[in-house]
Amino acid sequence: MKPELKPIVLCLSGLDPSGGAGIQADIETLASLGCHCAPIITALTIQDSSNVADLVSVDPVLIGRQFETIFADMPISAVKIGLLADAAVVKQIATKLAKHPDIPVILDPVLKASGGTELANQHVIDAVREQLLPETFLITPNANEAQRLCPASDTTNEKTSEQCASYLHSRGCAHVFITGGDSPGKEVTNQLFSAGQSPQSFRWPRLTGNFHGSGCTLAAAISGFIAKGLPVPEALFQAQQYTHEALASAQPLGKGQLIPIRVSTP
Repeated sequence: MKPELKPIVLCLSGLDPSGGAGIQADIETLASLGCHCAPIITALTIQDSSNVADLVSVDPVLIGRQFETIFADMPISAVKIGLLADAAVVKQIATKLAKHPDIPVILDPVLKASGGTELANQHVIDAVREQLLPETFLITPNANEAQRLCPASDTTNEKTSEQCASYLHSRGCAHVFITGGDSPGKEVTNQLFSAGQSPQSFRWPRLTGNFHGSGCTLAAAISGFIAKGLPVPEALFQAQQYTHEALASAQPLGKGQLIPIRVSTP
């Protein structure tokens, strides 16, 4: 009897040479969850465990050709998107995704490095808002990212999470998962807003320390559990539990933030 094939997740993310975030976080997370990661690098970065110093976007045509080649070769169960550093890359990816409307897309809108460096200019944010959100099944912004994704004309007044989620729903996202790791408090509260349903909150004890790649790990885990066929609330719970454990085991591998341990050692 042949073993069941692993679910395949196509991941479009940046390359972090420290190994804490980006495509390595995707690969490690998905492998540990029993999935196969098909990786496409969207940007090359100069960064360490503290911050991003610089980044260069990959040619959008190359990304598009890689996307088409993998989709023609493998049965993709989900698509996970991370760092997008150029509006032309956003447009290319959105155009390709439109040809596969039945594949769930999990978008982690990486707009700013945890060390403070801006990673997405207004052109990128506008492209994500107008072109990529309509192709997105589930988006995982933190509170600040949710605010920035709302229309520029409305950013003078801070919105509630409900208002942000309502806007993102209106752009086509079926599920909005706003994370609270950057908000103060003894607990981390993450909120799920699904179109037509009451909001659902998940509360976790706040861990001590600052972590590099926590958002990438969470989004990758969500994509893995969705690729496995779990309903969204269950996929989110399992992904948060996995991420919490990875962060609890994080180590000071560099001089900056702690790096999550996503792969268990024997």
